[in-house]
Amino acid sequence: MTLRIYRGKDCVHHDVGHDHPESPDRIYAIDDQLLASGLDMICEHADARPVRREYLALAHDPYYVDSVFERAPKTGTIWLDDDTGMTPITLSAALYAAGAGCDAVDWVMEGDNRQAFCLVRPPGHHAEYDSAMGFCFFNNIAVAARYALQKYELSRVAIVDFDVHHGNGTENIIAGDQRIMMCSSFQHPFYPHSGSPVSASNILSVPLAAGATGDVFREKVAYWFQALENFQPQLILISAGFDAHAEDPMAHIRLKEDDYKWVSAKLREVADHCCHGRIVSTLEGGYNLSALGRSVVAHLRGLNGESEMTTQVQGQTA
Repeated sequence: MTLRIYRGKDCVHHDVGHDHPESPDRIYAIDDQLLASGLDMICEHADARPVRREYLALAHDPYYVDSVFERAPKTGTIWLDDDTGMTPITLSAALYAAGAGCDAVDWVMEGDNRQAFCLVRPPGHHAEYDSAMGFCFFNNIAVAARYALQKYELSRVAIVDFDVHHGNGTENIIAGDQRIMMCSSFQHPFYPHSGSPVSASNILSVPLAAGATGDVFREKVAYWFQALENFQPQLILISAGFDAHAEDPMAHIRLKEDDYKWVSAKLREVADHCCHGRIVSTLEGGYNLSALGRSVVAHLRGLNGESEMTTQVQGQTA
C-alpha cells in the first residue's frame, strides 16, 4: 500500500458554530466511510506538523500572514469575512492543514508510486495572496506547490481543482507562474463569480453550467489529461472538493461517486506516466456528510487503483 492519510491535530477542533457548513462533522463523516469501506485498515496514517511560517510566505503576502496571527482571538469568534470565522483554535488548525500538504510532499518525493491524502480543514483554495475568503485562511495547495518547487528544485508542478467553487485563491497566487499548470472545473456563474475568462496562460478552466451531470463533466475535462501529459509535471497536487456531488446542498452540479473515482484514476494514470505516481491530494469542500464520505472513498480508490485496494481489503477482512 502506497497511500498515506495525513491528519492535523487541531483540524477537528476548529468550529465556528453548529449551523456553519464547514464543520468538524465533515472529518468524522469521512472517517466513518473509511472504516466502513475497509480503507482505514490498509492505508498508512501520519500526523502532520504545523507549517513553518516562512513556507506560508511562499504563497502569501508576509504582512497578511502576520495579520492572521495577530487577529487570532483569545476567546470567542471573530470573522475575517462573512463566511470565515476564527476561534482560539482556528490558527492552529490552519497551520496543521497547510503543514499536512508540505509533509505529504516530502513523503511522496522520497519514493516512487506514493499518493497522499490530507484529511484536514479548514480548506484553502479560496485564500488569496493577501486575504482570507470562503472558509479559507491559508491556501494549502498553493503553499504545497511552492514548497515542492523550492525544496526539491522542481521545474513543473500541476494543480487540479475539481471543487464546485472556483479556486480563485489558487489562481490568484499562481497565475502567470509557468512552473505550475492549474486545471480547474467549477460551476459558473456561481460563488466566487470568477474563473472565466482565465487570468493567465498556465490556467485551464472548465466552467460548468448548473445541472451539469457526470457525463458532461467527463467530456469537458477530458482535454486536461493530454495537456498534463504534454506539460510533464514532476508532481501532481489535487484540491479535492466534493461539493459538486448531486446530493450536496451548496451547489447545482450532479456528479456521483463514480465521477470522482474516474477523474482520480485518470490523474493517477498521468502521474504514473510523468512523475513516478507521485500525487498529493488535500480536502477542500463537500457539505452533504454522507456524499462527502462516500466520495472521498471513491477518490482514494481511484488514486490507488480499485482492484489493488479491493484485494487488500478482502485480505484484511477475510
